Amino acid sequence: MRAFLRVSILMALVFLSGAATAFAQTVQNGSDERERTESDLSKQADWPSPVDDMERFTFILADVLEYRPKGDESDFRWDIEGWHGGDYNRLWFKSEGERNTAFKADYDIDFQLLYGRFVRRYYDFQAGARAETQTFRGSSVTRAHAVIGLEGLIPYRYEIKSALFISQKGDVSARFTIEKNYLVTQRLILQPRFETNAAVQRVEKFTTGRGLNNIELGLRLRYEIRREFAPYLGVSFDRSFFGTADLVRQEGGDPRQVRFVVGVRMWF
Repeated sequence: MRAFLRVSILMALVFLSGAATAFAQTVQNGSDERERTESDLSKQADWPSPVDDMERFTFILADVLEYRPKGDESDFRWDIEGWHGGDYNRLWFKSEGERNTAFKADYDIDFQLLYGRFVRRYYDFQAGARAETQTFRGSSVTRAHAVIGLEGLIPYRYEIKSALFISQKGDVSARFTIEKNYLVTQRLILQPRFETNAAVQRVEKFTTGRGLNNIELGLRLRYEIRREFAPYLGVSFDRSFFGTADLVRQEGGDPRQVRFVVGVRMWF
C-alpha cells in the first residue's frame, strides 16, 4: 500500500512538473508572437482604417416624375429628393410640385433645403427651410417655412416622410407620405403611395383651408430596365376636403381628380 502511494505521488509530481513546463513555454511563445505582431504592425502604421464611416456620398432619387393626360387639362408632376454626406450628417434637398393641374392651381412648387442627422437605425431627423410658390388669381405668390421632419424606414420596408412647416407669418401645416414596394418579379414592382396635407390656419391665397387639406392615393407599376431606371404606368386619385375643397372650387378647380399616369423612376 505504501509503495502504491509513493508511486502515485511520484507520478503526480512528474505530471505537474510537465504541465508547468508546458505552460511556461506557452507563455513565452505568446510573448514572442505578440512582440513579432507589434513589430509587424509598427511597420504598417500607414494602413487605412478597415471601416471608413466618414466617407461622403451623393444620392438623388426621382421617385415621381410623370405625365398625367386628361384632355385639355394634362399636366406633369414630380417628387425628387437627394442628399450629400456620410452615415451621420447629411445635407438634403427636396422638390415637389405639379404644373397646369385642374386640381389646385396653374402650378404649385416647393423646394426644401435641410440638415439631416442620423438618430437611430434607418431614421434621419431633418431641419431646415422650405420655399413654396403657386399661382393665385393669375399671379404668383410665394412664402417661406421653417421645416422639422423625420424620414426613414419602418419594419417590412414601409418608407415614410413626415414634416412640420411653420411659415414666416406663423402659419402651421404638416405633410405625411408613406409608400411600399412589392416585388411582383425581380424587375416588375408595384408601388402603393399615400400622401396627405393638413393645416392649422386657413390661408386663402395658397388654397389652404383649416384641418385636413387633401389626400393623394397612387398605385404605380414599374419595370426596372436597370435598378437605376424604371418606367412606370399607374393611377392617381386626389381629393380635397372641407375648406380647401371650397377654395379649389372658387378657383375653378375640381376637388376630386382621378388621373392615369405615365412616368419614370430613376436614381443615381
